[in-house]
Amino acid sequence: MPPPYRPLDTRLVEFAGQVLDLIDDLPRGTLAGARIDQLARAATSIGANYEEATGAESRADFIHKMQLALKESREACYWLGVIARRNVVPRNCIEPTLQESLEIRAMLTAAVITAKKNRNGNAERKTVNG
Repeated sequence: MPPPYRPLDTRLVEFAGQVLDLIDDLPRGTLAGARIDQLARAATSIGANYEEATGAESRADFIHKMQLALKESREACYWLGVIARRNVVPRNCIEPTLQESLEIRAMLTAAVITAKKNRNGNAERKTVNG
């Protein structure tokens, strides 16, 4: 049974918390500190960029900020994949967080595609209608 519906902003906060908890539980020496910092920054900036997008000043600003959130989600997916590949934590500990990162990436990808399509559709309508 799928989990109950949660708004994306809630999922992003929960995801950032999951990643930070995972980092706290990693055995020391798992990855160099800079790599762990990159994962922490990427995972927490997804939600920050999403929040900025919700207050965007224009459609172009919205698209730009959503693309930043998507970029950070891709980076978080990458680093989680590296950790999973290294087998430094039990698979069942990282798998839910990795799965959530993939779902978030898919949702952000769809949102960016839709926003771009709507931007282009509106431009075409303005041209056709004057």
